Amino acid sequence: MSDVIQKTHYHRILLKLSGEALQNRAKGLSIDPEILAGIARRLKTVTAMGAQVGIVVGGGNIFRGISGEIRGIGRNSGDYMGMLATTINALALQSAMENVGLETRVMSAIEMDKVAEPFILRRALRHFDKGRVMIFAGGTGNPYFSTDTAAALRASEIGADVLLKATKVNGIYSADPLKDPNAVFFPELTFHEALVKSLKVMDAAAFSLCMENRIPIIVFNLFESGSIEAVVAGSRSVGTHVHA
Repeated sequence: MSDVIQKTHYHRILLKLSGEALQNRAKGLSIDPEILAGIARRLKTVTAMGAQVGIVVGGGNIFRGISGEIRGIGRNSGDYMGMLATTINALALQSAMENVGLETRVMSAIEMDKVAEPFILRRALRHFDKGRVMIFAGGTGNPYFSTDTAAALRASEIGADVLLKATKVNGIYSADPLKDPNAVFFPELTFHEALVKSLKVMDAAAFSLCMENRIPIIVFNLFESGSIEAVVAGSRSVGTHVHA
């Protein structure tokens, strides 16, 4: 990445971060401060490029709702526990971004006024106008919906130009490339192709919502140096581009 700040290709982006992206298994940390700081610095660069940034963060590093059933926790309760986990991650991310000088607001789909604002669309848009980074916590506020679907929903509501799905691999493959060395990389897909091939990088509800609202999805490796900056600048050589 050049020291020269590039201009954004997109006016407003929605970044989907998994909870696992904040995790450091080697150190036994569910939330690694160094990873948080690195993400915050890169998002500061993205805002300097001129992009308005909204973020939806998952909670899988703390608790994944669907996994609660094998522990004897009902699906409804497990999903709400997962939503609370996303709020913990959102607050940690907010702190890291404020440490690098980014003004940030957390909005939650579940009311908890001591720690986050309720999600109100007009208020969120006002925060964007004031140059603040928005973190949307609590998923959709309803059980049985993933945070991928929450990301597609928020992207649609705020009028995002693109949904960026940050992962640990370079994009969408025919199988998990970390398990299958013969997995085929797809540099570009249509929404229809992604649904027909049952590619699991995002759930079908999220793909369908973005398809209906004509919001392209770019899946990329968050941990590759310069990747998010290149994607926001409009590079077609980074990640997988899913479009109508």
